[in-house]
Amino acid sequence: MTPGSPSTRWSAFVVLLAGAALAKPPAGGVFCATYPSAPECVGKQPSCAYCHVAPPQRNVFGASLEAKLVPGASRPLSDGDFSMALPAALKAVEALDADGDGVSNLVELQQGTHPADPGSKPVDRACQGSTNPQFSVCRYDLRYVYKKVLLDFCGASPTFTETKAFTAMTDDASRTAFLGTELDRCLQSEFWRGKNGQLWKVAHPKIRPLGSLKEGEDKGGVPLADYYDDYALFAYSQTDDHDAREVLTADFFVRRTTNPTRYTRVADLPLSQKVDRAHRAGNMTTAWTLTYFVMFTALPRNAASQMYRAYLGLDIAKQEGLYSVPNEPQDYDAKGVQAAECAACHATLDPLTYPFRNYNGISSAMYATRYIPNRLELGFSTLAPRITQTPEAGVIFGQRVNDLREWATVAANSDAFAISTTTDYWKLLLGHHPRPDENAEFVATWKRFKGEHQHRVQKLLHDIVKTEAYGAP
Repeated sequence: MTPGSPSTRWSAFVVLLAGAALAKPPAGGVFCATYPSAPECVGKQPSCAYCHVAPPQRNVFGASLEAKLVPGASRPLSDGDFSMALPAALKAVEALDADGDGVSNLVELQQGTHPADPGSKPVDRACQGSTNPQFSVCRYDLRYVYKKVLLDFCGASPTFTETKAFTAMTDDASRTAFLGTELDRCLQSEFWRGKNGQLWKVAHPKIRPLGSLKEGEDKGGVPLADYYDDYALFAYSQTDDHDAREVLTADFFVRRTTNPTRYTRVADLPLSQKVDRAHRAGNMTTAWTLTYFVMFTALPRNAASQMYRAYLGLDIAKQEGLYSVPNEPQDYDAKGVQAAECAACHATLDPLTYPFRNYNGISSAMYATRYIPNRLELGFSTLAPRITQTPEAGVIFGQRVNDLREWATVAANSDAFAISTTTDYWKLLLGHHPRPDENAEFVATWKRFKGEHQHRVQKLLHDIVKTEAYGAP
């Protein structure tokens, strides 16, 4: 089975409804079989926050559901009993309004809003006869899109002369073709791809720059690594006909030149990047990532969780993307993560982290930001009795991977990567996450990005511009 398929998306969704904190692997599959059209079942999974404040504490929806889950039966339920009982329990609470926001649980589940959060509910955005002398309100309007494209991608509104020429075009087909040409022109602009431009804005939360530690251009007070290399690889992967997955899978680097800004693939950057080619995994193994997210850590959970969040859109701290691995966490570094309040997340996080085992941060100047095959044995052998037993093989989306390059490949080919990338640009261009009423267009867009467009961002942007969500004033 492939990660992201309907039978595996929910394979390890942690549900803690049965009294003690227990992982219930069947829960996701049962939920999605019950509500196959639910937005949270299309290429992704809802977080445990649907039922929990934090495991094992239940929220109001989880509490109402638990009360209907074979009441009176001894706890914990077996997986089989749980699977049999869950559909009836879900049906039993459909008509209820757990969070008191005036919308039933069923409608919230169908619309992709949160049945335990009164601030999250479907909103009727239907037009109420609105008029505007300039644009066709609530309908896709090419004049509005023309102005918006130039603002969003070139950074300036069309001039009066340009607007007049566009309006004078005799048919929509001509205007649409011209819009496509203008979009491609703007995607070459400094506003879009230059230093601190729109692409860099998308990259900020992934790279998390810190000027005081910056090496190279714009050097900080304690220069440790040059994160402009990370921006360069990100921008390269998102432009022209390049494959966006290379931000995770590249075994090369990218050099940025200016006036105009261009991004050029190079085999090595010997002055700033130290990881050998055989162990590179795009921006997951740059000097900045290893410096800032691994630092002095033996088992760099922070690096794994940041990559999972930044490039796959899954925040383990918010109980998202949990695919519990049997017999985990092992707690090789003796941090106490087997405690009940920790294990639910660490059963996913720790196996995600193992492939980072041999990537060194800044614990030694001699070995800084390199791949060291026996890193834990060299520098951390006295940290905990079992630390050197930490494997390099790990698990992502329920699939075993032997090393970080395999981790990157599985991640880059997943639905989660396509959804996260599409969400990045949706938020940039529309100013918000996809809303329930935009979900159908959003799903069609990310699926085309992954399938037909083979992860080419330029084609994705053309698709977003064509959506009603983007083009209806």
